Amino acid sequence: MSPESWLADVIWLDYGLAVAWTVLLPLILLVWAFLVGLRPLIQLLIVYWRVSSLLAVTVYLMIASLPVSFLTGAMARLLILICVWFWSDWSVALQQSRTWAARVFLLWRWSLTGYMGIGILFSGAFVPCAFQGSLSEACRAWFAPPLGFREIFHPQVPVELLGRVGAFGLVAYLLYSVYFVWRLRPGGPLNPIPRGEEA
Repeated sequence: MSPESWLADVIWLDYGLAVAWTVLLPLILLVWAFLVGLRPLIQLLIVYWRVSSLLAVTVYLMIASLPVSFLTGAMARLLILICVWFWSDWSVALQQSRTWAARVFLLWRWSLTGYMGIGILFSGAFVPCAFQGSLSEACRAWFAPPLGFREIFHPQVPVELLGRVGAFGLVAYLLYSVYFVWRLRPGGPLNPIPRGEEA
């Protein structure tokens, strides 16, 4: 087996695991959380879906073979890893919950952490592809699964148009991220200053 075919197999495996761990399982958990009325899990997963939308943006950027997709892909993994652990109050509530939905979430979070940790190391090795004038074979191997996605869901849509959709999505994501960080500032709506600590 050549190094190129080995790499292609690993990349396809990574995309398959990403669909299972970052799309299907959290979608099932979100529906389950709504059914049982588990508010901390609903809130955490809504934040998760907002953060993980950068993965979808990355797919559309890769369909158009845009090098910036190597940066967004690695950043998406890192942000997902941060967001599932950041909200300590929701995490404590889920750890104290006796519902099966909370237990499955905690198990999924640990497995997602392992997958994302390995993924950050793996995809991080290809971040230099974002700065290559002419992409190597190893870099271009990452575009095969997104192009397969296009063949299934957008076979008649020009690649250039899908790339523009990805670029628009990236701009919208960055603008929303700035707004979200502003709301997360000390004293902001998502991080109020406790009484007694105000200046």
